[in-house]
Amino acid sequence: MNTAILWAFIPTFFFVSVTPGMCMTLALSLGMSIGYKRTLWMMIGELIGVALVAVSAVLGVAAIMLNYPWLFTIFKAIGASYLAYIGIQMWRSKGKLAMSGEQTEVVKGKDWDLVVQGFVTAIANPKGWAFMISLLPPFIDGNHAIAPQLLALVSIILMCEFLCMTLYAVGGKGLKRVLGQSNNVKIMNRIAGSLMIGVSVWLFMS
Repeated sequence: MNTAILWAFIPTFFFVSVTPGMCMTLALSLGMSIGYKRTLWMMIGELIGVALVAVSAVLGVAAIMLNYPWLFTIFKAIGASYLAYIGIQMWRSKGKLAMSGEQTEVVKGKDWDLVVQGFVTAIANPKGWAFMISLLPPFIDGNHAIAPQLLALVSIILMCEFLCMTLYAVGGKGLKRVLGQSNNVKIMNRIAGSLMIGVSVWLFMS
């Protein structure tokens, strides 16, 4: 792979990745409500979803989604509804991700649910698909084998995504410490829930 192209891709994708979006907002919300360590489970799902979208964009599988947009719309609606439900539960200080006055870290709830949440958010993001379809192909050199180039690009994408989600999740954890007193737990739940609902609305409207 052309080294110049590779070095041009790294800052390009990092800038796009660090920009506030659905996945970053989700990382901020979960970092605030359940802490960084458990947010890592959501990150795993999100990274798997992003890798799938990137590979699909390069291999042309994304054309199926473009030809049958109703399938994508249904899946997006399901994912948005799920996130909205979680956000409402957090706003009401209920559900798996909500904190109580006695909790400093949420320990209930299955880690697998967080993985699914991150995966759904990543692959149900139409802007993510549009970005991958438009950005990745120009960085692929047709004179060289596609597999090594795709591996390099996807690796860079995943590293950038992980780093940026870590920044957002750690920021959420810091906010959690500020609002962590028992009398502010309800406020923290409502902030986190509002962010989650915002992500779901973003999905519905995009």
